[in-house]
Amino acid sequence: MCGRYAATKDPAKLIEEFEAIDLTEGHARADHNVAPTKNVVTVVQRHPRDDEGQVLEDEPAVRSLRMMKWGLVPFWAKDPSVGSRMINTRAETAAEKPAFRRALVSRRCLVPADGWFEWRRTGKEKEPFYMTEPDGSSIAFGGIWESWHPKDDKDAAPLITFSIITTDAAGQLTDVHHRMPLIVPRSHWDGWLDPDREDVKDLLVPTPDDIVASLELRPISTLVNNVRNNGPELLERVDPAQEGALFDAPKS
Repeated sequence: MCGRYAATKDPAKLIEEFEAIDLTEGHARADHNVAPTKNVVTVVQRHPRDDEGQVLEDEPAVRSLRMMKWGLVPFWAKDPSVGSRMINTRAETAAEKPAFRRALVSRRCLVPADGWFEWRRTGKEKEPFYMTEPDGSSIAFGGIWESWHPKDDKDAAPLITFSIITTDAAGQLTDVHHRMPLIVPRSHWDGWLDPDREDVKDLLVPTPDDIVASLELRPISTLVNNVRNNGPELLERVDPAQEGALFDAPKS
């Protein structure tokens, strides 16, 4: 699964990396401990609309950075609180589940991340790890998004939400957890974001072995366990034995 990640790059860097325009309207913030229900930067590609809101399908699609809330709320949901239970979407069943299949066909996004957190269970202990690219390049999670409107207030702004697609863990990642986010390679970004491409079977494939092998699996501090902690120290390598010794040391 993917229940926590880091996203610290400012829009200026993401614009260059993803070749997109910035529509975050100044709301993007560096976050070393992104948790569900937070508003974060995503990448979408959509056809422009005319002054009346009609989609101009003959016009080229535009790639942009957009703010979305993590936790998918299907358009038919009665209550947006369901989003907190839909932070992840299994690639194996996304095309079948009513909550996800419409978005998978026509509303796909990329979720830029510096890396993500996962916990390895050993007996009763859970050891946190940070998975990241050693060269600092962004990891692009495959995601789907939806627009939800409250039925009792037609004038209210829509709630835009997303979910991160997950797959079986591969390679070295299986040592930490049995699931992982779907990482979309740069060569597949165009296809994944194409709003006119409805058949995505060729894109819902396991993350390439070379990408998995290139990731650094970094043991980090248990400070990341608390979502209120948020700072660069969460991403620093920590020897679990040393951290245990620190917490076990007698206080003077």
